[in-house]
Amino acid sequence: MPGSKEIRAKIKSVENTRKITRAMEMVAAAKMRKAQERMHAARPYAEKIRQVAAHLARANPEYKHPYLVKRDEIKNIGIILITSDKGLCGGLNTNVLRLATTRMKEWDSKGAGIYVTAIGNKGLSFMTRIGAKIQSKLTGLGDTPHVESLIGAVKAMLDAYVAGEVDAIYISYNHFINTMKQAPTFEQLLPLSAENMQSGSEGHWDYIYEPDAKLVVDELLLRYVESLVYSAVTENQASEQSSRMVAMKAASDNAKSVIGELKLVYNKARQAAITKEISEIVGGAAAV
Repeated sequence: MPGSKEIRAKIKSVENTRKITRAMEMVAAAKMRKAQERMHAARPYAEKIRQVAAHLARANPEYKHPYLVKRDEIKNIGIILITSDKGLCGGLNTNVLRLATTRMKEWDSKGAGIYVTAIGNKGLSFMTRIGAKIQSKLTGLGDTPHVESLIGAVKAMLDAYVAGEVDAIYISYNHFINTMKQAPTFEQLLPLSAENMQSGSEGHWDYIYEPDAKLVVDELLLRYVESLVYSAVTENQASEQSSRMVAMKAASDNAKSVIGELKLVYNKARQAAITKEISEIVGGAAAV
């Protein structure tokens, strides 16, 4: 059994660790609220631009944007992988990376080439380690992401799709359900499927295009795809902060349990030492 001094040192160390995890839990809780507000604020815009894009796709059938055209043969696939820049958020990144890796293995077995746009340091590090082809990357988004900061990395993948270098683009991120549950998601981004373009109404609108339909549809669909990526980033950040808060709370609770166990061991060791001293004193008195 370790001595009382060693046990006191362990208790002090665990208490210091618990102070850190408690502080990180409170910081994550504050950031989680702000991340959820950004996520909820982005949803109305994404829904409205989804409706307008759906109406435009129906209203001008003579022009088909490349984002709407399905390729006959899938030779190369692009993946926009969204993860966090920092760790200590439980299995959040592990789950989404496992899902993306499973899909990549399936496509690789079929002979398809895979290109990755990594948003987040954890995903970039993982894809670099496994030797994936990195099309573009973006790290250090911070707690307040902006669409302008996402355009560069995303546009590199979109340009590859328009040029025919990539035949389909998928996006992988953590979908925020509630504070205790985040679902790793892997869905098709391009070509835009009919299901994703549904506006929720049976009829459709017609438009007067100025200066011409091609320019309007091109710009709108580009903004539409960017809004989908931005929405996925806000979902992932809300999931990250929620997962980190839960993980730090679990760490604090575990530290509290460890401290209780160590104090019990310390008290036993201290009681044994006192009993030994009393026995020595009694034995010495008896010998005298």
